[in-house]
Amino acid sequence: MSDLVWKSATELARAIAAREISPVEVVQAHLDRIAALDGKLKAYLTLTAEAALERAKAAEAAVMSGEPLGRLHGVPVGFKDLYWTKGVTTTGGSRILAGWVPDEDATAVSRLAAAGAIALGKLNMHEFAYGPEGLNPHYGNPWNPWDHNTHRICGGSSSGSGAAVAAGLCAGALGSDTGGSIRIPSALCGISGIKPTYGRVSRAGVLPLAWSLDHVGPMCRSAADCALMLGAMAGYDPRDPTTSVLPVPDYTGALTGQIKGLRVGVLRSFFLESTGMALRQAVEEAVKVLEGLGATAHEVNLETVGHAPAASHAVLAPEAFAYHEAWLKARPGDYGEDVRQRLRVGAFVSGAEYLKGQRARALIRGEVDGALAKADVLVCATTPIVATAVGQAEVTVEHEKLPVRASLIRFTRPFNLTGHPAASIPCGFTAAGLPVGLQIIGRPFDEATVLRVADAYQRATDWHARRPPVDQPRPAGPEGAAA
Repeated sequence: MSDLVWKSATELARAIAAREISPVEVVQAHLDRIAALDGKLKAYLTLTAEAALERAKAAEAAVMSGEPLGRLHGVPVGFKDLYWTKGVTTTGGSRILAGWVPDEDATAVSRLAAAGAIALGKLNMHEFAYGPEGLNPHYGNPWNPWDHNTHRICGGSSSGSGAAVAAGLCAGALGSDTGGSIRIPSALCGISGIKPTYGRVSRAGVLPLAWSLDHVGPMCRSAADCALMLGAMAGYDPRDPTTSVLPVPDYTGALTGQIKGLRVGVLRSFFLESTGMALRQAVEEAVKVLEGLGATAHEVNLETVGHAPAASHAVLAPEAFAYHEAWLKARPGDYGEDVRQRLRVGAFVSGAEYLKGQRARALIRGEVDGALAKADVLVCATTPIVATAVGQAEVTVEHEKLPVRASLIRFTRPFNLTGHPAASIPCGFTAAGLPVGLQIIGRPFDEATVLRVADAYQRATDWHARRPPVDQPRPAGPEGAAA
């Protein structure tokens, strides 16, 4: 199978611009790989192969005629199926919107298209983005490509995005993040993803989960690719009044590889102390790598972060219910049972509880801002656990049985409440070969520093360059048939 599927978005864009490879070759290589693997992985819900090839031919003609090229010219990408795509079905991973075709693109989609990216299709997800496991009872559960034999979760809600990028089914993807839904699948699938600052990227044309917590951002195989995609997406949008008018920096230009003198705050209490041994060791080794590159590290404790679960529930649940209320009354049976019950809970959160959640949110944000006044970035594990088997409800962390769902979002959702930029990058693997994620949190609208740290780490390590065993043939069953 073609090695073009393993080239980074940055490499593909450069090679296409230099006429070393054709956009048609690149797109066809990815479509061939999707045809070979996605029957098992279930990363895509809708494949737009014919349109992608037509765009690839047009992209090739633009290169040959010497036209100005966008920064992502000819690069194949996928969109989580809550991004509006003109003329292409957008389901939100639910039967509620089965067959719905928007008449316009989400702003993030149109900006990537303007930069030359070529859409391959729409990616699987947890129904309406309401679940960190990334499961889908309507369209099938995506398969984590790092375990060939056991059907493990990809993490959610952007599960299809995580699987597709990790397995080479696209060079980059869009995810969304309300409680960790970019960072969790990035960690569990061994890829890089960033949740930008709240207001940095437009959410116009993106199906909401909770309007005051939702973020959108890229998921790629490297921090450099995330910088490339984020630069094309970010900036003020009159369609989204929450977007910032602050100028967008040159994210790729910020990737100097230099972090000498940079201050790293290591989140220990609540975070590192609650992480499984293998993951904790991987994070501590990552901190040593950063120190070896010239950064200084010190411990940081956030006292108010323990209020994050209650605050998040008080804010997210009623906001989600408000969006779904009419459908819940008219079409309750069209929701999956899990998501239906979680949405209904939001009806029982009072206005007083919502306001208390917002006040707790402000306290947490203030403490994180204070910590970042003394550090340039904060770091911790992205999740305290690695990918679990589909259907597994509990996990053991340091001899304590914990719910999988609560564990997955423990370290990510505080930074949805605060709105700070936060990335996840691979920082190791367990003995079983499952990826471990390092979370890097930065100051508001300072994605450039977050990405610079992530990129410097990836220049010094190769975790992000490793490939999952998804190409391996399945082992024979007891009677010699495929198991």
